[in-house]
Amino acid sequence: MTSSIRVSRHWGPVWDGYFADPFLLRLSGGGYAAYGTHPGSDGDRVFEALVSPDLARWESAGPVLERLADRFGDDYWAPEVAEADGSFWMYYSVGRGIEGHHIRVARSDSPTGPFRDLDVDLTPDELFAIDAHPFRDADGRWYLFFARDVLDHERPGTHLAVAPLDAGMTSLTASAVPVLSPNADWQLYERDRLIHGRRFDWHTLEGPAVVRRDERYWLTYSGGAWTGPGYAVGVAVAPHPLGPWSHVDQPPLLRSGGDLRGPGHNSLTVAPDGSDIIAFHSWNQEETARQLHLGAVEFD
Repeated sequence: MTSSIRVSRHWGPVWDGYFADPFLLRLSGGGYAAYGTHPGSDGDRVFEALVSPDLARWESAGPVLERLADRFGDDYWAPEVAEADGSFWMYYSVGRGIEGHHIRVARSDSPTGPFRDLDVDLTPDELFAIDAHPFRDADGRWYLFFARDVLDHERPGTHLAVAPLDAGMTSLTASAVPVLSPNADWQLYERDRLIHGRRFDWHTLEGPAVVRRDERYWLTYSGGAWTGPGYAVGVAVAPHPLGPWSHVDQPPLLRSGGDLRGPGHNSLTVAPDGSDIIAFHSWNQEETARQLHLGAVEFD
């Protein structure tokens, strides 16, 4: 059976400020919260949150995660939040530069924080781990998808992995298993890249987002270099969250063109009318900020 997914229309930016790696959470009590990366965050908190009743009107709730001690690093990336067990759980990475990131978890009683880190490193054995995505299946089980560095591969670089997240939202209950590896030249980040003490033609898959539709699982991911116009969004499918996952043979779901410049790092949610929505960032015309865009998604 062939599979495909398309963005039938898109609108944006829906927020004027810098808002990279956007994650949209549909709240059980109604409305939405969005969380994003902002470079150069200062003060005692990081990660700006936006709130909306309908995906059309937005306002800022300010930064929501309490900053950690300096020894953990000063680069905070790609927050995503799960609502479970009467609490809100934020998964994010923190580190310095391109080799020190690990995924951590924080908790709050409110979607707008304050989120407080629980002193848990979820990926202590990974060289580099970012872009955590919590996914709840129809049976109530949770899984954590994320991106990690893999060196010994035909296309070395950042690949996708997943592990069950069943023990109170704060630990992975089994070792992570591979989800998806780079398979195309458009996913090249940089040739002859110096990283982890070696040089590679480095490929990147990152920013996973998962939904279940029609008895199958769909994963969207970003590939290539986030800094340029080659950044794009690809698609994979699987019969189960733990796989096996396979690339969908279609052009990138989102790529540069028209008013989109390096679109990527998306999340998926459902609009008030029940239709599927994709949120992603795209560079502004001056290429000084990544901004929040929305689109309508159709699965086949």
